[in-house]
Amino acid sequence: MLMPMTTVACYQATAADQPLSKGTLDRRELRDDDILIEIEYAGICHSDIHTVRDEWGGARFPLTPGHEIVGRIVELGSGVTGFSVGERVGVGCMVDSCGDCEHCAVGDEHYCTTGSTPTYNGIDRRDGSVTQGGYSTHLPVNARFAVRIPESLDPAATAPLLCAGITTYSPLRRWGAGPGTRVAVVGMGGLGHVAVKLAVALGAEVSVFSHSLAKEADGKRFGASGYYATSEEAFYRPHKNSFHLIINTVSAPQDVNDYIKMLRPEGILVLLGAPGVNYDVSPGLLMRGKTMAGSMIGGMRETQEMIDFCAEHGITAEIELIDAEQINDAYERVIASDVRYRFVIDAKTF
Repeated sequence: MLMPMTTVACYQATAADQPLSKGTLDRRELRDDDILIEIEYAGICHSDIHTVRDEWGGARFPLTPGHEIVGRIVELGSGVTGFSVGERVGVGCMVDSCGDCEHCAVGDEHYCTTGSTPTYNGIDRRDGSVTQGGYSTHLPVNARFAVRIPESLDPAATAPLLCAGITTYSPLRRWGAGPGTRVAVVGMGGLGHVAVKLAVALGAEVSVFSHSLAKEADGKRFGASGYYATSEEAFYRPHKNSFHLIINTVSAPQDVNDYIKMLRPEGILVLLGAPGVNYDVSPGLLMRGKTMAGSMIGGMRETQEMIDFCAEHGITAEIELIDAEQINDAYERVIASDVRYRFVIDAKTF
């Protein structure tokens, strides 16, 4: 059992222009409402790279990233009920919220009126320290922000679901993907391949729109009925007025008007990527009741629902398992789109 304020091994960024390196960090004393997790696996998300390289600004160094975390409980705070030592749990993109506002009250902690606390590079509400993430051996976390991971799921391949899974599941559920609906997924990377699997399991007819046909065989294996290259001129024309829902996972600048043209009347285009520039949208394309919306993650209630749905349908991410010493190489490969489809770190190697 860990002692209070224990020093644990981690991989951390010490500056924006430096590679991540092996180090240590002090984990806080376990609070009454905390559980202590011995981490088994931590996924690599592109947002980890943006943050530690300070590409979004506001990075607080030294910084341990990681918000796709799976492990086992090794200790319970004195006030925790409903969890047990030895149980496998996961932690995603947030580790706290006010708990009192109208959004927290219904399980939408990601919409917390005062802002939810991110798993890393955030400010702890109680002691003002900088939150540190899952590239480490242990994590104390408020029990409200842990989800149960069924033993039937491969824990390493489940880790990315704590980000990529909920990010795609939430809009699919919110906008009614299911039998009788036609769903398009734009981009089939770390988010997109999970979106395809989830939409198929929900009962939708799914098509993929990717820059090239390089991953077509994978798309069909995941259950997509159509796979199309957006690099082809006027790729959208055969698909005008076709889709009830389009999930756009691409972060690069693009002409979203092409996708709006593919929506049926009252169809919805959901943007998950952040291209860093404003979209130029033709208002006339929205006049047939079409909607363009954004989505981020989901609350804890919905995250548990997503994990249970994935267990029921045997859905996990496609991963490449790596040792901690490979993190910096993995970052470069993510930037080069040289991964199918998510890197996951074996925490035994921290």
